[in-house]
Amino acid sequence: MKIFSLFGRTTNLQEQIEQIRPRLYRLAYSWSHNPELADDLVQETLIKALKNSSQLRDPALLNSWLFSILANCWRDHFRQHRDMDDIDDIEDYRYAHENTPEKEHSQSQIVSQVRIAVGKLPLGQRQVLTLVDLEELSYIEVASILNIPIGTVMSRLCRARQTMKSLLKELSPQQPAQTVAIRRVK
Repeated sequence: MKIFSLFGRTTNLQEQIEQIRPRLYRLAYSWSHNPELADDLVQETLIKALKNSSQLRDPALLNSWLFSILANCWRDHFRQHRDMDDIDDIEDYRYAHENTPEKEHSQSQIVSQVRIAVGKLPLGQRQVLTLVDLEELSYIEVASILNIPIGTVMSRLCRARQTMKSLLKELSPQQPAQTVAIRRVK
């Protein structure tokens, strides 16, 4: 990444951006469910960040600043392209590991069902859920990134979690009802 030398940036900024890039991609993918679009959004985010790096007043807030730029890029894309991809058409990624085929199949079904459930959430709830639960950002950071009040963050998160709970209820293991024999002691 020799581009940093062109902008007069230190290697510290380069290292920080290299560390946050996978998180930006993961978040963009969770919002769009499209690997190419997620990569494009991350690239656009980084380009805007480099062009407007003078606007970053506190380097400690780099992560929140980049997430805000990503949210704005997503909004811009969403405004331009109202069509959404069908989540059923997305292929599951295959990971190489030592699990048995049965466990791998079961895990892929769970991942697929969770992705479908997240995809069924309204956009606002999906954004808040992924920022808080996947990226582990605070409510204040999420409110700043999405430019909404903190109360809205909390209510959207609550509604998103309730909806996910009801959508994923069938995933929980069914436990047989246990009958307890009561003994009468005199």
